[in-house]
Amino acid sequence: MFKHIVVGFDGSEHSENALRIACDIAAKYGAEVHVSHTPKHETVSFALGAVAGYHVATTQPKPEDIKAATEKIFAQASTVASACGNTNIVTHQGNGDPAHDTLKCADDCGADLIVTGRRGLGNLGALMMGSTSQHIAHHAKCACMTVM
Repeated sequence: MFKHIVVGFDGSEHSENALRIACDIAAKYGAEVHVSHTPKHETVSFALGAVAGYHVATTQPKPEDIKAATEKIFAQASTVASACGNTNIVTHQGNGDPAHDTLKCADDCGADLIVTGRRGLGNLGALMMGSTSQHIAHHAKCACMTVM
């Protein structure tokens, strides 16, 4: 039923829950899990927030900050997936809008399912459901699951 599952991942609690559920489904169906992450200012800030001298509110991330934050986010995703018994996730880094990048990842790998967290680390544009997960649900060419 499911062969390729894409997970939108930004390091938030909801995205970790999405990855756990995707790994559970993947284990049942023998599916491959693809983790899509698009570094945005707030996710770089989240990932590097503990770095001394990094001022979240006043500093735009440098390319090396973005690279370090993305590596940290993918390491976090790998840790979560490994804890669920999935030691072989495929990672995809976007460079634009997280919703568009996740949809492109899904199209590129022929995804049967996209799993996203209800709220991530993005702006507060949507109160009930995050704007990224909402956009994905409206534009995906495959099944979508939004989790808390």
